[in-house]
Amino acid sequence: MDQNFKFTTLEYRRPDFEKIAATAEKAAETVKCASSYEEVKAAMKQMEELSSEYMTDSTIASIRHTLDTTDAFYEKEDEYINDTIPTIMPKILAFDAALMESSFRSEIEKEYGKQYFVQMELNQKTFCEENIPLMQQEAKLTNEYQKIMATAEIPFDGKTLNLYGVQKYFEHEDREMRRAAVRAYSDFYHQHEKRLEEIWQELITIRNKMGKNLGYDNFIPVGYLQQGRTDYGMEEVESFRKQVQEVIVPLCEKLYEAQKKRLGVDELMVYDEKRVFSDGNAVPAGDDDFMVEQARKMYHDISPETGEFIDFMIEHELMDLKNKQGKASTGYMTFLPVYQAPFVFSCFNQTIFDMQVLSHELGHAFAGYMAMRNQPVISYYMSSTDIAEIHSMAMEQFAYPYAEQFFGEEAEKFRFAHLQEAITFVPFGVAVDEFQHICYVNPSLTPKERTLEWKKLEEKYMPWRKYDADDFFDRGGFWYHKLHIYLYPFYYINYTLTTMGAMEFKKKDLENHKATWEDYLKLCKCGGSMSYLETLRYANLSNPFEAGSVEKAVSVAREALLNSKYMEE
Repeated sequence: MDQNFKFTTLEYRRPDFEKIAATAEKAAETVKCASSYEEVKAAMKQMEELSSEYMTDSTIASIRHTLDTTDAFYEKEDEYINDTIPTIMPKILAFDAALMESSFRSEIEKEYGKQYFVQMELNQKTFCEENIPLMQQEAKLTNEYQKIMATAEIPFDGKTLNLYGVQKYFEHEDREMRRAAVRAYSDFYHQHEKRLEEIWQELITIRNKMGKNLGYDNFIPVGYLQQGRTDYGMEEVESFRKQVQEVIVPLCEKLYEAQKKRLGVDELMVYDEKRVFSDGNAVPAGDDDFMVEQARKMYHDISPETGEFIDFMIEHELMDLKNKQGKASTGYMTFLPVYQAPFVFSCFNQTIFDMQVLSHELGHAFAGYMAMRNQPVISYYMSSTDIAEIHSMAMEQFAYPYAEQFFGEEAEKFRFAHLQEAITFVPFGVAVDEFQHICYVNPSLTPKERTLEWKKLEEKYMPWRKYDADDFFDRGGFWYHKLHIYLYPFYYINYTLTTMGAMEFKKKDLENHKATWEDYLKLCKCGGSMSYLETLRYANLSNPFEAGSVEKAVSVAREALLNSKYMEE
């Protein structure tokens, strides 16, 4: 491996899937016939190295496709990879099965822990050969959705903007400009409503068929298994949503009522929600490069580990953060196993969102960086998705003391607005989750009936939401913009569960920073080596499903927000 690599100049090689399948088949036979643990480990090492290579090459193609969705070469490569990976899964799962049935299983588990086999069992439960063509269709549909979003061209304010570009105007000082920006945003989805609804209907049908092929009534159990959920299920998630409705929704109503008074409006409309202060929200004190440089200084100050991490990210060009046409309308962290390197993707828009990227996505990346250096196998490099968002959201809180570096005199505004958004987001997050359950349980709902279900969920979880005669959003069209619904089924609840963990870290940090940071490092280093609830216990965090947990988790944020000087204006 070239220690001086730069992502921008990394060579892309199309993965040799035939070689991977043949090697997996041979390795499975080796495991079955092994007379010693050393033989089994040699086969495991061979598969680990091969997996590392093909995952790295596949990820390079995927990143470059999202960097420019109009690049025909990487679009075709990404499509080829998505089409081909399902076809080699039987060989890879057969190798896993050989390990699971090996007479040396106890030795493997002793060295790598029980979660090593738990993850294999999840993979076995979520795959069958009948689903290969369905997985290929699913990938094509999700790519189509992502391309529609990425190639958006919205004429506004004399410019042609993408989705991130127009959202900057949601904070504009002129209320009519904000209203027009939200209307332009809504119009984009309205113009694509027919195809977006068709894609969603096809995805529901395909995924439910996958679930039935695996022996379930619908896709929901498969979605939970794909998210790595082994120690909780739908009942626990439903109880959590109920706590949110009872505890957080009333708090949000108070926050938005105070915001309405600050802005001096008779009614708070959806186009007012992002304008937190009458004299303007906090804005970055410099350009994109300035923000990255401040992030470098911040991470060097937080800890030696984070300082080493940010230098690695910058030196190897592992961040692409600037907004441009054709770039996928999303943000993510992924990783390149061969290089033990995270990669962060986003689209800056010169709002407090940019600071969230530099703490949230880099929080993910830091966790990946630490896990890749502390865990022995690729399957442990990433934690389960419900843990992963704690890394990112907690890092957002750890960044609060450094707000002055990024926002100057407006730092306190940033802290208030960011904390308010962390809380007011949660009801929306649980609504997205409940909406998905409704759609998969009721696949015969018509498009109008589905949007009506979303409207009902807004009334339940976001009773303050008013659209001011925007017919499309008002009748329930707001959900179309949430790409997780299309691309990552049942992922979104993770953001709300992990908000509780992040708020708990915030509370503990105020009490004992040293001990809290040590717990956070433990959380990052352990990667995916334990289940969700085991990881929470290991990092000294509470179970969010227990009665009263939501109330307890948000207590510090509630106090900070309700006692803020901004609530009195």
